[in-house]
Amino acid sequence: MSKIDPFKYYKTSPEIIKLAVQYYVRYPLSLRNVEDILYERGIDICHETVRYWWNHLGPIIAKELKKKRSHTPSKWRWHIDEVFVKINGELHYLWRAIDHEGTVLDCYVTKKRDRRAALKVLKKLVSQHGKPREIITDKLGSYGAALQRMNMKFSQNTTRYKNNLVENSHLHFRRREKIMNRFRSMGSLQKFTAIQSQFQNYFNHERHNEKRDTFKDLRQSSLDAWNEILVA
Repeated sequence: MSKIDPFKYYKTSPEIIKLAVQYYVRYPLSLRNVEDILYERGIDICHETVRYWWNHLGPIIAKELKKKRSHTPSKWRWHIDEVFVKINGELHYLWRAIDHEGTVLDCYVTKKRDRRAALKVLKKLVSQHGKPREIITDKLGSYGAALQRMNMKFSQNTTRYKNNLVENSHLHFRRREKIMNRFRSMGSLQKFTAIQSQFQNYFNHERHNEKRDTFKDLRQSSLDAWNEILVA
């Protein structure tokens, strides 16, 4: 529970604001899609209002979701990968790191994918989560050079197909990128992926690995905790 009510100066109820933000960030929907869905439920708002809500309240909600997580990311095995992202016609790189359970550790946006960029990403991950026993990457030379600089070369594993887990984790972002017609700046990309990853961690229960009854219980517990977020 936040000490300061973030909804204090909003005329719309917190439940509607949270619902709009959840629809937009969690699902591959455009701002106008969210506007239409809410209108069908008797809520008449403009898509620009949804944009304003997620820009101002998205980071606050993501921070609360991070606090609600019942477990910390694993340090047994990390998977790290980078994907190409075009911003105003220029190539950038989105680095994503997850643990062996699929929990997103963090996402970083850089202009290059050389040793310096890889070193910056790895140092941030280690400073936040500690050193893992194993780091699985592709065969990009920047990883090896950065890990060598950090005296962690022994933990690298570049076995083929081992990194499919993190490559599948990129799919949520790729669907979103298509809906949004790409991003306009590095800042907006970094902000959105940081918020989206927290939603993904919070609501992802690996239904393909759980029994139906167990999955339903986990989903309901997440929704119950979600309803308690930022409630004064």
